[in-house]
Amino acid sequence: MKRVKSYKLKVVGQNSFLFFLVPCSLFLILVSFKVPSYRMGKLKYNGGGDWYADRTALPNLIAFCNSNLKTNFYAEESIVEVGGKEIFGYPFVYMTGHGNVQFSDLEAKNLRQYLIGGGFLHIDDNYGLDKFIRPQMKKVFPELSFVELPSNHAIYNQKFKFSGGLPKIHEHDNKRPQGFALIYKGRVVCYYTYECDLGNGWEDLGTYPEDTQETRLKALKMGANLVQYALTQ
Repeated sequence: MKRVKSYKLKVVGQNSFLFFLVPCSLFLILVSFKVPSYRMGKLKYNGGGDWYADRTALPNLIAFCNSNLKTNFYAEESIVEVGGKEIFGYPFVYMTGHGNVQFSDLEAKNLRQYLIGGGFLHIDDNYGLDKFIRPQMKKVFPELSFVELPSNHAIYNQKFKFSGGLPKIHEHDNKRPQGFALIYKGRVVCYYTYECDLGNGWEDLGTYPEDTQETRLKALKMGANLVQYALTQ
């Protein structure tokens, strides 16, 4: 999968003198407007789990990345199917939920092709996903197992530094947050956040009364690190 780059809308014409007929303010708008270059996807899967959870999370993460990383994502998320060909047009795909996940053989094969071809999947356990997603990702990569990334890994040292590794956003079972990865030929193709709940932290402030602005900002910064790492590794 080729890396998608942002580009600027250009004003061109055979008669250069037409440039002077364009009002100055309109010209400035034309030359500075950035056409969105790529989209962020939310993974839709079968099995009955709530793949649609964290409804405001990705739009907020997109806005934060476009502002702080100068990425050029469309403002809204797109829904992508595990087995659909459209997934190959997304450099970053997010998956969440609390319940059951089921990949068919064809879906597992499609997801594998997407990931080994340059794609990146962030799986975010929204509490209860762990026992379902692990066997399904084993169908995608039978030869790989999730490994916990150390706190000095590059994923925690992008624009924002997390010296202690993955931050804790929501409390579930009094367990420490863990960031796991599937690494294929030296490249992280899938990053799995467990006992952290980043997506809840990305949602609109006030969605969870116990979340402070400080906690939310911490979650957004970690999310931005994931996006930056996915686009540049």
